[in-house]
Amino acid sequence: MGMGMLLWLAGCGGTQAEAPADPPRAGGDTTIDDRTSRAFAQAAPNLTGEHAALHRDGDAAFAAVFVPGPAPVNPGLGPAYNNTSCNGCHLRNGRGMPVMGGGPTRTQLLVRVSLPDGTPEHPNGAVPVPGLGLQIQDQAVYGASPEATVTLAWEERSGTYADGTAYGLRSPRITIVMPDGSSPPAGMLTSLRLPPPVVGLGLLEAVDVATLRALEDPTDANGDGISGRLNTVWDVQKRALTPGRFGWKANSPNLRQQSAEAYFNDMGISNPLFPEADGSAELPEATLNAAVFYAQSLGVPARTALTDAAVKRGETKFKDLGCVACHRDTLETGEHPVAELSRQRIHPYTDLLLHDMGAGLADGRPDGDATGSEWRTAPLWGLGLTQTVLPYSGYLHDGRARTLEEAVLWHGGEAERARDGFRKLSSSDRDALVRFLQSL
Repeated sequence: MGMGMLLWLAGCGGTQAEAPADPPRAGGDTTIDDRTSRAFAQAAPNLTGEHAALHRDGDAAFAAVFVPGPAPVNPGLGPAYNNTSCNGCHLRNGRGMPVMGGGPTRTQLLVRVSLPDGTPEHPNGAVPVPGLGLQIQDQAVYGASPEATVTLAWEERSGTYADGTAYGLRSPRITIVMPDGSSPPAGMLTSLRLPPPVVGLGLLEAVDVATLRALEDPTDANGDGISGRLNTVWDVQKRALTPGRFGWKANSPNLRQQSAEAYFNDMGISNPLFPEADGSAELPEATLNAAVFYAQSLGVPARTALTDAAVKRGETKFKDLGCVACHRDTLETGEHPVAELSRQRIHPYTDLLLHDMGAGLADGRPDGDATGSEWRTAPLWGLGLTQTVLPYSGYLHDGRARTLEEAVLWHGGEAERARDGFRKLSSSDRDALVRFLQSL
């Protein structure tokens, strides 16, 4: 029994004391009390026995390492690819590391590409690059060649807070060389994408579109400087444009399509949504369904240090600076085919909308309705466990931020006022705001 409940009961014999508010449970009934390195790898505790079994099947599908076919187990890798399993990019289901090339981690930082002009494969789609498609696959099976070689370097810059404290920032620079040693097509657009955390995705899928529509303000009608809007993307199964909510630019409409895209683009594995030319698929329907269910049914770690004075002060600063205008602390889920996700009060710290984040973070590559400077508000739940789950993993869409302070300092565009407010805080208040983020 918590101290708050004890104090409330002690007051029951005299003047009625106000009942303490329940502590916020990040994922509603899917919340788990685990702050270890395995915190992103636990099933939601409210799963039925049948769904718990399906989650275990999905866990195996997520961990499956694929090999070139023909093979008796997990065939279909390549011929070109980026990694050999879901876990290969989503290590322990957390954020990825900004690494490319060979080695034990292979490529985690993907390069999306497209041409600025031409005919897309579907409405609102990007224009494929001849020889590369829409994503560079920089690994290949024996006997095949990678689509290109990508080299990553970092450009450093420095700055100072208002109190004179120095900080450093870095941004990525990539060099792409085609197999014949030539350069890619002139004007080719590129966008680096780091694997995001996997937890909580099912709950985000369960939020009604109407709820997100109610948060939109595309023309900034209320004059607060924030103009979020839903992306509009192609739904492969419906063959229609639909709201997007998954991925760094909200460029996937649902977890089934996002998972199928990952099998196809990251591992070169055809599947029911992205089949071979003759309609066959290397990935069985049951395996795709299990992987999707796994992503839907992971538990969300509970917040910690709720009564810590610095954390509480940091949360106040977070709200005072206006961060909650995009990083919405509370949403309600609607009905979902996975009943355990339905009608939950959750605290993801996102509105799932696109916002202009300024020139500093812009990739210049449109994706659906998202412009080259727009990004979806990243969920913050579990943020404080990032380095516990996977040390050296990065923040922001390309992993450029090494710390939470750097991530805040890269904010621009609609978040410029909040970022400037952070720069003007005292060292103590900046630390408190970071302590709050680490409590999520």
